[in-house]
Amino acid sequence: MDPALIWILAGLVLLGAEILLPGVFLLWIGLAAIGTGLVLLVTAPPFIVVVAVFIALLAAGIAAALRLRQAHPTRPQVNTPTSGLVGRAGVLIEPGATGPRVRVGDSDWAARLPRDLGGSPIGTRVRVEGVDGTTLVVRPE
Repeated sequence: MDPALIWILAGLVLLGAEILLPGVFLLWIGLAAIGTGLVLLVTAPPFIVVVAVFIALLAAGIAAALRLRQAHPTRPQVNTPTSGLVGRAGVLIEPGATGPRVRVGDSDWAARLPRDLGGSPIGTRVRVEGVDGTTLVVRPE
């Protein structure tokens, strides 16, 4: 069997394994193997050159992936208090001795009002300005 086809098939097998096994490391190895196979289809270099091409393609793929990862850092926004709360309107439902509580949507939250509005009546409309842990920072509308 032609060595170029072996490299290409090995790369395709690695790409298939990447789909089954989560992670990103097999992707770069598979792409480097396919690239090496394509180089072998065009030329017939000695074995040491083939290995050097494979390592160079693998290093280039990993470098590109690291550069892309730094350019687009991911920050999870699911199930965090700040996801979608800042800017929303709510209603003061409990002035309480332990601190005020507001209802935003269908959830009740501990809240922090400005000092001069600490005695606001129940039913006061408020707007969320920020989140401090699980306490909403609100101001009257």
